[in-house]
Amino acid sequence: MSELVIWTFDWVPLGPRGFVRDLRLRWACEEAGLAYAVRTVPFDGRETNHLMQQPFGQVPFLRDGDLEMFESGAALLHLARKSERLMPRDAAGEAATVQWMIAALNSIEMVSVPWWFLEISGAKENHLSGWMGKRLDQLEAVLRGREWLAAGRFTAADLLMADVLRVPKVRAFGDRPASESYIARVTERPAFATAHAAQLAHFAAADAGRSAS
Repeated sequence: MSELVIWTFDWVPLGPRGFVRDLRLRWACEEAGLAYAVRTVPFDGRETNHLMQQPFGQVPFLRDGDLEMFESGAALLHLARKSERLMPRDAAGEAATVQWMIAALNSIEMVSVPWWFLEISGAKENHLSGWMGKRLDQLEAVLRGREWLAAGRFTAADLLMADVLRVPKVRAFGDRPASESYIARVTERPAFATAHAAQLAHFAAADAGRSAS
């Protein structure tokens, strides 16, 4: 089986470390026991220096032999299809996992990311707060009744949803105990700890090189 290659930036500032989305793919590989390598594109000039691989100048992108993919959600779905640890093989379990992966991206992250940008911009009023609160409350109602989102066990849907929800400002927005317990449960998994530590070490190791240049 060909080696998986996850591409990320060679360096990022302190703020995004631990949240750059190559973490989603590292984490999935750790959960599934899939061998992978990490390679980099320069952070400087990032908007134009890898457009052949990622037309929006972002990371991550994934190589699996001759197959190349961009967008973390699409790449995560590809990895999930390689391991039953990430997605069940029965039709109902697979459908539920895919459904909640798309929900994490389209129903939660599409609200939380612009809301977060407005929060850190110092805007006097965040007009997305009502929408954000409604979506998180709806998810809270779901999580009160279940431990995992799909198939009665951990899947790639939980990996993705927890990664969307674990942003500190998102976690601090309101009191949602079921969601908080869910985030803690998912991020306490050893595979998350391994992937998270590896990403932090990757970017920290690049600091010395930038300081010397």
